Amino acid sequence: MSGACAVDPGALVNRVDKNRRHLARWARREGIDAYRLYDRDMPEFPLAIDRYADWLHVQVFEKKRPLPADDLENIRSELAARLEIPLLQVVIKHRRRQRGLTQYERLGATAPSFSVAERDLRFEVNLSAYLDTGLFLDHRNTRQLVREHAAQKRFLNLFAYTGSFTVYAAAGGAKHSVTVDMSKTYQAWSRRNLVRNRLDDPQRHSFVQSDVLAFLARMREARASFDLIVLDPPSFSNSKRMQDSFDVQRDQFELLRQTSGLLARGGELLFSTNRQGFRLDARVGELADVSEITAQTVPVDFKRRLPHRCWLLRNTAG
Repeated sequence: MSGACAVDPGALVNRVDKNRRHLARWARREGIDAYRLYDRDMPEFPLAIDRYADWLHVQVFEKKRPLPADDLENIRSELAARLEIPLLQVVIKHRRRQRGLTQYERLGATAPSFSVAERDLRFEVNLSAYLDTGLFLDHRNTRQLVREHAAQKRFLNLFAYTGSFTVYAAAGGAKHSVTVDMSKTYQAWSRRNLVRNRLDDPQRHSFVQSDVLAFLARMREARASFDLIVLDPPSFSNSKRMQDSFDVQRDQFELLRQTSGLLARGGELLFSTNRQGFRLDARVGELADVSEITAQTVPVDFKRRLPHRCWLLRNTAG
């Protein structure tokens, strides 16, 4: 390691350890292996640090003056020592401003996949292979909400990623589920998550590899309906597998119009976005009864910095 550290990692490690001691008892009580320890609490350390069982996932948010590599290596070593985690199990990634489905892009790194507990369920994660890990920790409460509402429901999971919402719906007793994503890799991951929780039943749970917008059009033509839908789209996508680019701020009304059109009478749609500065189109209120439930869906370990916003749409049409 060359050169002196431009920033003192001690202040950061002290803050992380303080947060860990505050959250560890809560996590054990809830049966949670994966949670956020630090989220840009201090301006000189623009990092988000998540614990996944015996691993640390450190995300570096680029600034005009990024942290030098030597500083990051010192931070990595100090975190490993203080939290008693093997150095090789502290993974650092750089989050730069990107446009597109970046969670689908393989980074080329090789590290083992492993599972983490979330309440009485388990999920496969991989901290190195892709930009995202396989489990969005900020939606832990939203997943539990799905579980509580899923009994005997026909459930639809759109932009499903690795299917964690589907696992919760199945655990909550969903009558049927359809999981839609255009990535073959993540559809296979979703299936493994169901298998891991002994919830795989091809008679009840099906998977569709498709552009979501094309899938919605097909479902409208078939007059399909669902009782519970989760819609958590990317902020932006220009994937080659989609006919057109997608921007959640620009295209939200048409997306919500098509999706809410699949709701059965009394059906519920959970719509979420992590787009910074997002504004819900006023016309959405014409589609269904709408209420914002963000305060209910943001977990305690994400209260320091709002990670997403979430709305509940209900079809109350007679």
